Amino acid sequence: MGEGFFDKFLYWATTVDDALFGLPMIILLVGTGVFLTFKMRGLQFTHFISSMKLLFSKESRSTKGTGDISPFAALMTALAATVGNGNIAGVAVAIAIGGPGAPVYMWIAGIFGMATKYAEGFLGVKFREVAPNGTMAGGPMYYVKNGLKNKSLGKFLGTAFAVCGAIACLIGTGNMAQSNSMTVALANTLNQAFHGGTAADVAPTLYYLLIGGSIAALVGFVIIGGIKKIGQVSEKLVPAMIAFYVLFSLIIIAVNFTEIPAAFILIFQSAFGVQPLVGATVGLVIKSGVSRGLLSNEAGLGSAAIAQGASTSEDPTKNGLIAMTGVFIDTIFVNTMTTLTIVLTGAYIKTQAWQGLAAPDNITSILITQTAFDSVFPFGIGGAIIAISSLVFGYTTLLGWSYYGEKCVEYLGGNKVIMPYRYIFIVFLFFGAILTPLAGESVKYLNIVWSLGNIGNALMAIPNLIGLLFLAGLVAKITRDRLSAAE
Repeated sequence: MGEGFFDKFLYWATTVDDALFGLPMIILLVGTGVFLTFKMRGLQFTHFISSMKLLFSKESRSTKGTGDISPFAALMTALAATVGNGNIAGVAVAIAIGGPGAPVYMWIAGIFGMATKYAEGFLGVKFREVAPNGTMAGGPMYYVKNGLKNKSLGKFLGTAFAVCGAIACLIGTGNMAQSNSMTVALANTLNQAFHGGTAADVAPTLYYLLIGGSIAALVGFVIIGGIKKIGQVSEKLVPAMIAFYVLFSLIIIAVNFTEIPAAFILIFQSAFGVQPLVGATVGLVIKSGVSRGLLSNEAGLGSAAIAQGASTSEDPTKNGLIAMTGVFIDTIFVNTMTTLTIVLTGAYIKTQAWQGLAAPDNITSILITQTAFDSVFPFGIGGAIIAISSLVFGYTTLLGWSYYGEKCVEYLGGNKVIMPYRYIFIVFLFFGAILTPLAGESVKYLNIVWSLGNIGNALMAIPNLIGLLFLAGLVAKITRDRLSAAE
């Protein structure tokens, strides 16, 4: 496949991405979060401390009750799907396209997204069902079908979400984008170590084939065991991988400690157009921040509600509070680590937003984060840290999204379609891993997988957000009653 094919594919993906993630989608996403925030009286602010206490309580780890995994394991499964390469590569892509100010809009969308994620976690338990195989089945397809008074609309929205979710799990956020970033990071590290390559070089194709095949095998080994196996792996790996990445990020931040005030000034000046950018406008900054924010924390996407539906918690309110903490951990905490490492080290300078699209030395995606880490950790250590983080982050994300996909196809076709879907998932995973050498040496083609991720997310988000808006009154009423009784 030549560059002509990928140029056309990139143009198509970018065009559709721009259309779906234009101003209407940004208004719908952030607007739903704002609406739910007011409807529930600022729950993410007034009950943030109690939600964190609940997260670390013994109750969250209890497996007693109707469900497949503990509330903590459900959150870790959801975090496994959210704390991934969206945090390492997705933030970098947002900065590459929208400049250093793009993360500001991630933070804003994330704060309101906590209310959205609460509602999703709440409804995931409130309207779940027991599947024919005895496991719990929850998520947007069930709460729109069972919760909306208009049953025809509910069935239509449920089917739409399940179809879009199944497709998105193959070509979007939780599959090709992850395997591509994981493989690029490790292949680039090996290329630098053994061939003297640079961050902008494409490693030998053999590396991509071997790494992609290995990832596919490791994912397949776990997802065959279903949600209980995924939950067991997630609750051990997710906290460890976050601690690993944050530790090395904090070292970079500490090394550049005196530059932190200037970094935040640059971030906010870029966000509001005070610092002009060669390759981006304020509108593009907002779009990059909001879209990559959704790609990272998935608030409004509805995916986390699928994992929350498997929780043994029988209290929708407590389940919602635990689910809400996921956005804070993902967006306000981990994404900020990536943002500061990129800005403090000056890695953002070699991006299209800063230099213009035609600059020959532009880098994008995970290569930006690798450049930032390499500036502090020499001899390839920085690249190795990112490669390890990307592999573990991406691995857990693939596990979480494989479960989301199978629940979507289970809703559409029953138990018999689950196993074939798992195999198809692994095939697409492998294709995403080898996309870079297929596309050629131009790094611009890496944006294909992120545009596909945005498209898949948007198509999932629309039916979910409609359902959340219709059910907001119910969520708010029960929440107020439960929290008032508890006080």
